[in-house]
Amino acid sequence: MTKTNLTQLAQKYGSDKGLHHGSVAHKYTYLYDLILDRYKDEKIDLLELGLAIGGPELGGPIDRRVTSPSILMWLEYFPRAHIFGFDISDFSHMEDPRFTFVRGDGGSDTDLQRLASVSQGFDVILDDASHASLHQQLAFKNLYPKLRPGGTYIIEDLQWQPPVYETQTPNVPKTGKFLVDFFELGEYSENPILSVDFMESVKTTISSYSWFPSFSGTGAVPKLFIIRKSSM
Repeated sequence: MTKTNLTQLAQKYGSDKGLHHGSVAHKYTYLYDLILDRYKDEKIDLLELGLAIGGPELGGPIDRRVTSPSILMWLEYFPRAHIFGFDISDFSHMEDPRFTFVRGDGGSDTDLQRLASVSQGFDVILDDASHASLHQQLAFKNLYPKLRPGGTYIIEDLQWQPPVYETQTPNVPKTGKFLVDFFELGEYSENPILSVDFMESVKTTISSYSWFPSFSGTGAVPKLFIIRKSSM
């Protein structure tokens, strides 16, 4: 029997993680089918930060009422999973017994700590929020410790940072370069959010990592970074 894959579900619900939707179709679902298929029929907890395009990172309103294509996609792809969503806009109108929404600001330690407390742990964490370097790194600091053994942490769209946030938040290294330098080159760049002690502790817990440029062949800078936590 042929199973519906993530690329088909992205097309069905209009997610830019697939092949046809958004100003840029990222094609992430090709890879996600390979690395997330092992969770397909498991009772996992998946957390996604950033639930729909068009928010304040692109000059859109905070107060908007839209449906999240990716949440619908995850709910169908993982029929036994509980899906958690986090966004600065309100998605509480998306009611489903397997969906929990937490509203908050990715630039707030307090909001991210509140998010971390809603579950005992997460098996998949996917950061597709504002893409601001500071926000990505605050999320990683607060949420990576909640990633369960064997879990997968994904940061999307590292090649782009929103000017509206990037120019108004405290200066930190660009997330993609920071992670590649640290894990691949063994070089730590001074960082007020992710300390060298924190990063060294992370290194002791991972079983593998990988990064990818654009799947469209347009550039070689990191666009996607994935960490797999050790099972032990």
